[in-house]
Amino acid sequence: MNSDGTQDARGTHANPVPRPAGPPDVPTAPPRPTRAPGMPPPPDGSAFLTWLRTPRPEALPGVWRFGHRPRPEEEPERLPARQLLSGALIAFLVGWLIWSLLWNGYLGGWWVLPLELFTPESWRENNDRIGNAVLWYSYYTVIALAIMLFVGRLGRWGEVWRRYGPPAWRQAVPVPERPPAPEQDPAAWPALRAAGATDAAERLAADARAGLMRDVDQARIARAWQGVRNGRHSLATFTGAVLAEGAAACAHPSGARDLPSRQARHDLLTGQVRLGTTADDPRNPYAYRGSGLALSPELLGTSLLAVGPAGSGKTGGVVRPLAESLCLHALAGKAAVVVVGAAGAGLGESDAYDVVVRIGNPESVYDLDLYGGTTDPDEAAAVLAEALVGDLADPHPGSDSRRSTTVLAQLLGPFRAVHGRFPSVPELRQLLDGTPGPLAELRSGLLAAGQESLLRELDARERQMAHPGDVGGTLADRVALLDRPAFAGFFNTSGQSRPFSLKALDHPVRVRVDLPQRGHADASRMLARLVLAQFTASVTVREDRSLFACLVLDDATGVVTPEAVRGIQRLRSANAGAVLTLRTLDDVPRPLRGPLLGATGCRMVLSGVTPWDGQDFAEVWGKEWTEARDVTDRQIIAESPAGKAVHALRRAITGKAPTARAVTVRQVERERWSASELAHAVPAGHAVLSLTDVKGEHAPPLLVDLRG
Repeated sequence: MNSDGTQDARGTHANPVPRPAGPPDVPTAPPRPTRAPGMPPPPDGSAFLTWLRTPRPEALPGVWRFGHRPRPEEEPERLPARQLLSGALIAFLVGWLIWSLLWNGYLGGWWVLPLELFTPESWRENNDRIGNAVLWYSYYTVIALAIMLFVGRLGRWGEVWRRYGPPAWRQAVPVPERPPAPEQDPAAWPALRAAGATDAAERLAADARAGLMRDVDQARIARAWQGVRNGRHSLATFTGAVLAEGAAACAHPSGARDLPSRQARHDLLTGQVRLGTTADDPRNPYAYRGSGLALSPELLGTSLLAVGPAGSGKTGGVVRPLAESLCLHALAGKAAVVVVGAAGAGLGESDAYDVVVRIGNPESVYDLDLYGGTTDPDEAAAVLAEALVGDLADPHPGSDSRRSTTVLAQLLGPFRAVHGRFPSVPELRQLLDGTPGPLAELRSGLLAAGQESLLRELDARERQMAHPGDVGGTLADRVALLDRPAFAGFFNTSGQSRPFSLKALDHPVRVRVDLPQRGHADASRMLARLVLAQFTASVTVREDRSLFACLVLDDATGVVTPEAVRGIQRLRSANAGAVLTLRTLDDVPRPLRGPLLGATGCRMVLSGVTPWDGQDFAEVWGKEWTEARDVTDRQIIAESPAGKAVHALRRAITGKAPTARAVTVRQVERERWSASELAHAVPAGHAVLSLTDVKGEHAPPLLVDLRG
């Protein structure tokens, strides 16, 4: 279960080294945990055990399952309390009146006919007073019970009992639950016991009771046990690591067992992070109202697009909790995450990540590999062309956007053949500009190496530079954005820096890329496109797709291109996903808005969007059949003098003319959320969110309070 480093990606060897999760080569004593999931545990670990044993029933997509109580699909008929209690009282008085009339004989003697028909006359007329009394009072009791059943059903006494009686008291007073049986207690690790690893299960259960285990430890060890069941690791290796280190076994290569701090509520047992509460609104399905709203890798695997203006809560309410959750999943060995945003955007502490790339910051430990860690010139050219001019390509189908890739390949291939590496940013700019010196040096190197095929590529590039429509100049202008003094120490290909490559996403690595937004907006958008292109190219060719890989892009302005949309569509089958946020859909070319909304399975609209943005979401969410009620009030005209007098008196009392109300109910097809509602009816701090998981289950647009 250890890694010898042979599968590690270039540029990821750091302290700590981001390698696959497994027990360290040299066991070390882990620091004593200071927190269980979200709160400090007492010494006996009861908080962790309570968290672990809390029921998590199956629920609809997006429902926070921790302690969830399922609700019916349809809203049950519920009378107002005043109407319910008054009806129950009236029914009781009616029953009492009927009984009084029967007892006092005001209704005649017909009610004793059943007794006379079904009992012998000798029973009623004998001299045995006790027997006679028992007979008659038993009959009275039967009659009274029949009256009570009738008026009780009429007055809904059962509903009164359930709403205000002992059943409601028992729900209000929590009853402490008994610890489950060992074979049903998740804290006892029944799966390990069933497989014969009883000693390991006992060690883990003892650590849990002693307060030495937390939610990340449980998820990480469960992930390692899944590897044993899948045959990736041996049972003996797993058992030995657990017996030696207990709850600290199979640790993440960084040695971290938790994040420095948490701001959101997480449940690593289900993989969910809670974003808010579904509003108790008639537009939400009844089964969702009032329940927690959470996201998990099963939902992020279809990608998420969030649109909202600045200050609507995209970063703090959506991006930060998701990044935090994915980092916890990485510590558990379940995910690899890349978070991209502006420097100082509040995407988490540096200690929460294994690799932090601060582009433009001289103090940055890591560099970004401009070519994605590949050695194939054609692949490097395709990714780099997408970053440089992907936003300039014609988004209409049938356009030829491969000329830039061809131009770059004509230069990258010969350069690598001569120098054994790809060109740096200044060298690439000179080659694209057609500077005579570098091209002549490259030609002489190819001649000396006998690379005739690559020499023909270079000849073709020199011929194309003489044409007016050559894209080499455009590429050179774009590369010039990176050839600035602020980036002088970055994108180095000579081996002097520590470049990070997204090829490392085969491992549970946590990466944060800080973009230099201030003064370099165009370069930042170009670098964001580069990271997105490298991400989609890397995760779709992974051999081991058991790790969920996710790219979180805090601001996708200028990033959405035709190739980016096609790449997002491929992520779902590669056990990967992307989270994109936009201030407005106007930042996306009009022909790409529909494909982008279609490529993402989870779509979110935050408060404050424009009606134009709302229209695009209203179209993709479609329409539904709903019940429309038309109410018509018609004035009643009295014909007789007495009726006119009554109407005059009623008008004097109420101030309104007497009317007759007519109600018409019909089925109509209406938009789930109209553009006007999305623009004006979403309160501050709320969002409308639709969900789709990787299995195809989906949730309709839900109004969610992101502050709850």
